Amino acid sequence: MIFCTVGTTEFDPLIQAVDALASEWDEPVVFQIGQGHYKPKHGEWFRLQPSVSELLEQASLAIAHGGFGTTIEALTLGTPLVSVPNPDRYDRHQEEILRRFAADGYLIACFDLADLASAISHARTTELKRYHAPETTLHLEIKRFLDTL
Repeated sequence: MIFCTVGTTEFDPLIQAVDALASEWDEPVVFQIGQGHYKPKHGEWFRLQPSVSELLEQASLAIAHGGFGTTIEALTLGTPLVSVPNPDRYDRHQEEILRRFAADGYLIACFDLADLASAISHARTTELKRYHAPETTLHLEIKRFLDTL
């Protein structure tokens, strides 16, 4: 199963692009369309649910907006990920995040929906690294600081 998710907002161009490609695939597609208006024709769809973890775990491939939470969840689960930044985000921060994760070999970033089919093909033939969150020591730094007061 291929899982396409856009998070809680609207990203109809991504849903439409995946839907157009889905008719050619031998695999079912599940779409999470958020607040979008376009309703896919080539797969099951829903708007929102409390968690998409189970779908990400079951997916052979995830195609997602560039949201940080979705990105980290997919990468931590080891789900191959093609991620497309939503150009409607006000500061375009998703592009920076995706460039870094792609450069480090964790995902395939797609910055133009015209290149989506190629990015998906690349994700299916590339061994991507599984993400492991770095150990955080912020709590220790805060404790040391508080101990000095």
